[in-house]
Amino acid sequence: MSDLPYRAAVGVMLLNAENKVFVGQRLDNALDAWQMPQGGLDPGESAEEGALRELEEETGIARHLVEIVACASRQLDYDLPEDLQGKLWGGRYRGQRQTWYLCRFLGTDSDVHIDTPEPEFRAWKWAEPGELPAMIVPFKQALYRAVLAEFGEYLAP
Repeated sequence: MSDLPYRAAVGVMLLNAENKVFVGQRLDNALDAWQMPQGGLDPGESAEEGALRELEEETGIARHLVEIVACASRQLDYDLPEDLQGKLWGGRYRGQRQTWYLCRFLGTDSDVHIDTPEPEFRAWKWAEPGELPAMIVPFKQALYRAVLAEFGEYLAP
């Protein structure tokens, strides 16, 4: 196992009115893999600030259209496969240690704009929570199961 540190990061499980979860298909991955908005924290940034910033940067959804419902009880992490550890983030990290937030989307689908100044997604959709682990790259499946366990009480239809 790598002795590199984890990158401080955040993730957002965004629910619509039907309790479906926002997922985007990454531009930089040829796989048919979908993921929830997530990313690294900026220096001095709180996890909550970072989560709302990442969500807006990746989805175009303005902060006033999002209500934070819950924060995971613990940080969740994942390790990159060894062949990616030297390629991503300048080879400085073994993976990410993330603070996850469950948020309610207060807007409409027309408020989603993935054609951001620095786009990360080529497509997006609303997915059933239980489908999430099968939609993500294999090395993040355990992470997504942990996120579902953290927020399970809020996900009933």
